[in-house]
Amino acid sequence: MWSSGQLRRVLRRRNVVAVLFLSVFLVFSGRLVYVQAVQGPRLAGEALQSRLRTYEIQAPRGDIVDVGGDVLATSVQRYNVGVNQGKVATFRHLEEDEDGETVLVGTGAAAAADLLAPLLGRDPAELGAQMVGDSTFTYLAKGLSPSQWREIRALGIPGIEPESVTDRLYPNGTTAGNILGFVKREGSDLIGNAGIEFKFDEELHGRNGSETVEIGNGGQVIPTGMYEVTEGEPGDTLRLTIDRDVQYVAQQALDETVSKYGAHWAGIAVMEIGTGRMLVLADSGAVDPGNVTATPERARGARSVSAPYEPGSTGKLLTIAAAIDDGVVEPLTTFTVPDRMVIDGQLFRDHEPGHPEQEMTVAGILATSSNVGTVLVGNLMEDAHRYEYMRAFGFGSQTGIELPGESAGILYEPDDWDGRTRMTTMFGQGYAVTLAQNVAMVAVLGNGGVHVPPTLVESIEHPDGSVTVPDVPEERRVVSEETAATMIAMMEGVVQPGGTAPKAAIDGYRVAGKTGTAQTADGTGRLNAVVANFVGLVPADDPRFAVAVAVYRPSSGFYGGTIAAPVFKEVAEFALHDAGVKPSSGSAATFPWIVE
Repeated sequence: MWSSGQLRRVLRRRNVVAVLFLSVFLVFSGRLVYVQAVQGPRLAGEALQSRLRTYEIQAPRGDIVDVGGDVLATSVQRYNVGVNQGKVATFRHLEEDEDGETVLVGTGAAAAADLLAPLLGRDPAELGAQMVGDSTFTYLAKGLSPSQWREIRALGIPGIEPESVTDRLYPNGTTAGNILGFVKREGSDLIGNAGIEFKFDEELHGRNGSETVEIGNGGQVIPTGMYEVTEGEPGDTLRLTIDRDVQYVAQQALDETVSKYGAHWAGIAVMEIGTGRMLVLADSGAVDPGNVTATPERARGARSVSAPYEPGSTGKLLTIAAAIDDGVVEPLTTFTVPDRMVIDGQLFRDHEPGHPEQEMTVAGILATSSNVGTVLVGNLMEDAHRYEYMRAFGFGSQTGIELPGESAGILYEPDDWDGRTRMTTMFGQGYAVTLAQNVAMVAVLGNGGVHVPPTLVESIEHPDGSVTVPDVPEERRVVSEETAATMIAMMEGVVQPGGTAPKAAIDGYRVAGKTGTAQTADGTGRLNAVVANFVGLVPADDPRFAVAVAVYRPSSGFYGGTIAAPVFKEVAEFALHDAGVKPSSGSAATFPWIVE
């Protein structure tokens, strides 16, 4: 029997033990409640986050289309597929046998390769060897379609990971390649690297999306796990003023001309009168944006805006238009024109030496492209005033056309002209212009004397369906409407028999034009080469298009009326028919050229 004292001590010890057990229980219970009720959501979230993988989905780059909506550049989604060699080693290929039992067919890279090889068109042994190692990402295939990637993902192989990219497609090959430009890849992104692609990179570049999936311990996607997709936003669509079909015909004509006459390059611009829209802006040997390396780097841009040349006798249009507008001459004003003349100690001669001294009208001087006659006309004006007309016509400054690398050409101020340069500028030498400047110059005459800068972008169409139309270029009057009409009437004589460009005549349409042949340096730096060019308006009775052609350093042919005028005819005739322009009515205006 325990005494009462012993019993009290035993009860105290039991109570202490009970309290200790209760305390421990309460501590563990509290900790459990804290972990489950308080920390539980956070820990579960952290565990989920550790199982999530997010992949960037590159938004498609915006399309570039021609004026009629035909695609010039577009994008398609593609997938590059790589392998995490450490994770793929954990792969277990399980299948059900005839009895419904799950059996192990294979493991690791070899088993994964057997499943992947048919989808990738690869040899299983070669593919399996590529999947062995310690790399966290090795490319297995590039440029797969979305459907191909879905088939691969459905296999559930751990460590097989995608890289979403877009490819840029140019379905028309080299057509308009000189103005479209091309892109370069930076990581999985496409960045504009030349031409329109570069100039409008921000507008064309979309906003990328993302794909989030839940990954199991083996690295495979959990089919029933979390899956979220944030769709990207495609880039804007650029609608150009270019007509794909006319551009194609123009490029073919240029390439044939370069080949036939051994020229370094050739270009043509076709501009819509009154709007400045460029229907064609073509270079020979244009780059294929889908195969850039096949074209030498020097030929990948748009020479039509970046390579100035001396316009030669097409520059006589400025001198004579300025003189008529200034009131110092009229079409029938007569000059005594020898085949050569010395002025201020400088010798000037016509391109056909030996002709007798003639009493020529201003119309005759233009039609026969007399250098001496043009100097006689130009000398009636102050140099500074004539320079103002040259600037007003757009020479010496960028046109603002939407292409990178545009040149302002070369035009020095009169104070910098020497005794010979002040004369040569009258007939298109001593300064240089781009093809875009020259077509805008002749368009002034077709547009009633008003200059409209050329443009290549018709509109920018946004993903939400809204459309931005670029601001209308600022116009300026250069010569009077009467002067412009008079110039066109005289230019019609250029394509008539006896003029310098009968090869520019188009059946059914009246043509107003001007040839040009300017000296330029050859490979040795000597002035032994030429630039043959032609500018024109069609139809002359109601101008719809202005056209400028330049053929740089031909090894034969040489004259603008011989090799540039036929290019004008071929392209202008196609453009007229393509646009449904009605044939001309009435006959060309005629002015006497020589006073007997």
